Amino acid sequence: MSVKRVVLIENKINKIPMENYMKNHFSFMGVRAPERRLAEKAMLQDSKDWSVATVIGEIKRYYQLNEREYQYVAADLLARTFKRLSYVELQSLFYLINEKSWWDSVDILRSSFSKWCLIHPDKFEDLFNYFTTSESFWDRRVALNLQLGFKEKTNHELLEQAILRDIDTNEFFIQKSIGWALRDYSKTNPTWVCNFLKKYPELSALAIREASKYL
Repeated sequence: MSVKRVVLIENKINKIPMENYMKNHFSFMGVRAPERRLAEKAMLQDSKDWSVATVIGEIKRYYQLNEREYQYVAADLLARTFKRLSYVELQSLFYLINEKSWWDSVDILRSSFSKWCLIHPDKFEDLFNYFTTSESFWDRRVALNLQLGFKEKTNHELLEQAILRDIDTNEFFIQKSIGWALRDYSKTNPTWVCNFLKKYPELSALAIREASKYL
């Protein structure tokens, strides 16, 4: 089956600033988000008629392309189609968290995993356990932030478990995630978060500062 594919055009004016912003970890074409979304509009519309196997194959293909914008295209395709995926099919994409990893790709992929869990709550713990037991701190960042936006549906026992797994981890992206998760939940249950901060004074200064923003 033929599929529409996204071809991005390099913008040399934007390229260097975008690479600098991401600390030169990746090559960019200089295509900003509004232009990227316009370029991928037809592909995303077309994707509703693709088989699940084609969707997964295209996500993986875009993700392996060199320029960073194509990882965003892959993530946008997942965001458009995740509702169609079974747990096993979604799981086949978990490895992407540790491919070309940085906060931007990890967080945008995590967002689709989180939304998938909201419509498949019976599989939430399976997905959570996969990420929270990983040796990869990027995977554990996913576990920490998996419930962002869950509000009253948040399983605070599993949130606590994820935080305790990494409470002593001296990794900025982990400590930031701990604070981010607590800050988000504080909008729904500030009493629980306040008690949590009192219960675990050994939390890092960064995590406490982030968690306390709305308290």
